[in-house]
Order: sequence, then structure tokens, then C-alpha cells
Amino acid sequence: MSGHSKWATTKHKKAVIDAKRAKSFAKLIKNIEVAARMGGPDLAGNPALELAVTKAKKTSVPNDNIDRAIKRGAGLTGESVDYTEITYEARGPQGSALLIECLTDNKNRAASEVRLAISRNGGTIADPGSVSYLFTRKGVVNLPKNGLSEDDVLMAVLEAGAEEVKDDGDNWQILSEPGDLQAIRDALNDASIEYDTDEAEFVPSMEVQLDVDAAKKFLKLVDALEDLDDVQNVYTNADMTEEVQAALEAE
Repeated sequence: MSGHSKWATTKHKKAVIDAKRAKSFAKLIKNIEVAARMGGPDLAGNPALELAVTKAKKTSVPNDNIDRAIKRGAGLTGESVDYTEITYEARGPQGSALLIECLTDNKNRAASEVRLAISRNGGTIADPGSVSYLFTRKGVVNLPKNGLSEDDVLMAVLEAGAEEVKDDGDNWQILSEPGDLQAIRDALNDASIEYDTDEAEFVPSMEVQLDVDAAKKFLKLVDALEDLDDVQNVYTNADMTEEVQAALEAE
């Protein structure tokens, strides 16, 4: 039985990873379509498109999918691509706050699905502005430590506009103004420092520590939201101690 259970667990984990990869591909493709629609299909003359394509390639989105997305977004296939950006605000367990970014071709569908996911999973929709003031838009770059000290990273990115380098366990996290992200990327590349992710994100000004029960409910809520096709990003001020994470993993 133990062998069977191990196989079942492995299979389940693989299914989750594959599902998340497929969802990630869909989000990246949408970003390419929007960038191509806004600035045309030429990467050299469209920095937003070049960035969207670079991110997609970094996540191993097939080149054929990328090329089709560029053509579709630029209107070269006869298909119409018209997405609207919407941000919803919500409250989760223990007073945690969530910002939910959507990119949708159907605002009514997005609103209905987001509200349903929140209400069915222990959250409540918040009034506009009642949650967003807790967050600030920042450029965020995450990179593995790989023997790098905080000073090593600071030396590489300080003149590029980095505001702070934070210790995030196995990673360093660089914070900057969103407009300085490209300079940060260039500085890291010049210093031959590899990074995992680089995004403009909403960073919370204060964090809310969740207990085990609240953390379970919170993770269920976030999973339900991230499973929605129209949801691009979910930002939150919720956090968990190492003890709470260990308790969740032990179950």
C-alpha cells in the first residue's frame, strides 16, 4: 500500500504542477496578445511585447504559441482580441486583504466568477479603496541566493534604482519602483547574476499572520481564485510562520 500511496501522491503533485503550468501559459499568452494589440507585432519597436515574449520563453511557452499570440493580438489573423483590466478587492480569514487582478474579454463573467469564488471560500468582497490602500506598486525581482551575500546583490543593483534587498529564505528579493525594473534586470545580467522572476507587483505595507485554521481557509480561497481563467494575479498581505507552514505540510 505504501508504494501505491507514494505513486498516487506523486501523480497528484504532477497533475497540480501540469495544471498550474497550463494556467501560467494562458496568462502569459494573454499578456502577449494585449502587448501586441497596444503596440504592434514588432518586438524591436514594442518594449512591452518584447518583455511579454521574454517571460513566456523563460517559462517554456512553445514558440508557435507565442507567434500565434502576437499575430492574434496585432489583428493579423482576423480574430478580435479585446481584454479589459479589472481589479477586485476582498477580505479573507483573520482580516487578511486580497487584490485580484483580472484580464478579461467578458466583464460580467469575470465579476460573477470572482464573487462566487470569494463567497464560497470564506471571503467577502470589499468596497473599492478599502483594501488597495494597504498595498504599493513595486518592481519585485526574486533570485536564488546561490552563495550570494546581500552586499553582492546590493552592489550589482544599487545604481540601477534598487530600494531594498530583502532576505526571503532561499532567495533574495529586490524591491524598486516599477519603472526601474528594466534597469535592475540589465544590472543583474551585466553582473552575471541569474534571477527567477521579475514583475511589477502590489506589495503590502503590513502583513497579517495567519493561524493554522485561517491558513487552510486562505489557501483554499486563493486556489479557487487562481483557477479562474480571467484572474491574472492575486496579491495579499497574509503571511504564515514557519510553524504554521510545517503544521500544514504535516497534514
